[in-house]
Amino acid sequence: MRRYGADDDNFAELIYISSDDELNASESDDQAEFDSDNAVDDLLDESETGLPPQLSYSVLKESEIRRRIDEDAGHLSAMLCLPKYETTLILRHFNWDASKVSDSWFADEFAVRRQVGLSTAPQKVTLPPPSDRCSLTCTICFEQHRLTSFHSADCGHRFCRWCWRKYIAQCVVDGPRCLQLRCPEPSCKILVGDDLIDQIADEKVRKSYSNFALRSYVENSSKRKWCPAPNCEYAVEFNSIGEGDYNVSCLCSHSFCWNCAEDKHSPVDCETVKNWSLKNAADSQNELWKKVNTKPCPKCSRSIEKNAGCMHMRCAAPCLHEFCWVCLESWFGHSYSCNKYKEDGDPAVLKSLGEELKRYQHYYERWAANEKSRQIAVRDLEDVRENVVSKIEIIHGENPIQLVFLTEAWEQIVECRRVLKWTFAYGYYLPTGEAAKKQFFEYLQGQADTCLERLHDCAEKEMRKFVAQESCTKEYRAFQVKLIDLTKLCRTYFENLVRALENGLSDVETGMNAKRQKMKN
Repeated sequence: MRRYGADDDNFAELIYISSDDELNASESDDQAEFDSDNAVDDLLDESETGLPPQLSYSVLKESEIRRRIDEDAGHLSAMLCLPKYETTLILRHFNWDASKVSDSWFADEFAVRRQVGLSTAPQKVTLPPPSDRCSLTCTICFEQHRLTSFHSADCGHRFCRWCWRKYIAQCVVDGPRCLQLRCPEPSCKILVGDDLIDQIADEKVRKSYSNFALRSYVENSSKRKWCPAPNCEYAVEFNSIGEGDYNVSCLCSHSFCWNCAEDKHSPVDCETVKNWSLKNAADSQNELWKKVNTKPCPKCSRSIEKNAGCMHMRCAAPCLHEFCWVCLESWFGHSYSCNKYKEDGDPAVLKSLGEELKRYQHYYERWAANEKSRQIAVRDLEDVRENVVSKIEIIHGENPIQLVFLTEAWEQIVECRRVLKWTFAYGYYLPTGEAAKKQFFEYLQGQADTCLERLHDCAEKEMRKFVAQESCTKEYRAFQVKLIDLTKLCRTYFENLVRALENGLSDVETGMNAKRQKMKN
């Protein structure tokens, strides 16, 4: 155990597990003697003893989405005693919220029918006189067709199959609005059900309409979103909105925040990510650089950078205004002593802006460096999966299950690089006046970084000799145990780091309160 900052009056007595002890213990393990493979087996077994965490989300494939659409419409159809095509239209109107449909329907059925665009009363269809029953005139194309070629929505307005087909196809071309397809009769507001579209439209149009319907199930729901990864067709349904962790992992291997759809960003919140992204925008930083290194021309306001020692400035054409760099007054009638300059605090402002730029660069460079390392680690992980594992299988006679520790180590490296990257955004926005929290933050961050570098070095460099050529079993087993140990240690350190930052480094305040109480006693 280590007392961190126990002698600092401005810092709390914080009890924290020392990484030095654990890292040193891990170092001593590297020289350990192995009489059997039991040590490796024990380490592999330890990772399988814990129960998998309960996920607050589910990833939906296209087939699952279509099954749910059919089930939701079917359940509502049975409850309301309506045909399925009507309940589908109702669910779309209420953004697939079945409970809201139920409440509204039983409160005022006719109001719901009017809102959705369903018929409010059985329609009386007037058939032609008996002598003309074999044919009808379509009021769109004004051609006669057999009676069996006419179709209508629930309103009863009949049109020929060919006019219906063209009308539906044109509406589908217009995009998702086709889900609000209404009867072609200008004065009619009744919606056209999926059953009629399936009956009349050709296969290509039916498929497009079906895809729009599928997308509406995801995009119009407050609980579902598409995975933002390029070319991914999976959706994610989040079951605990407003509660805790929003991090999700899609089946395509992309991890993101369900709340803001940005890449997974714990331990910082969505607002910090938004602010940091804006901060990193080129325009934003250009403006900061301009404030530090340039001044506006007093006449045309164009930004000018001073690149020579003389204070006599001349703006570029067509302005050509000449002025003093120090006081910004016109150069004509201006003496070299610049006696018109008055101290107004500008140097302090510029110094402050310069310090701010340096501070930002410190955090940004480390944020970007860890992101680059993460991207390289992702490629290395793919190489391990596709090439390294198979080579070690052949060289050392291992089976795939025994080599899971390799991919787990690289997966941990990728995750730790992601976390470490965002800790620098966290550090940038940490209030400068909270010295104790900053000190504790930098301690936790530094220890986690040290552990990660050891793991990354072991997985990247020490692994090479076991891939390139056959080595003795003893050396390989020592490497295996070391990598498993470091993976577990790194996971623990970064879990503690994330927990501490997500809790706002509250351990500092707790420790300080405890110290004050101790001093009172």
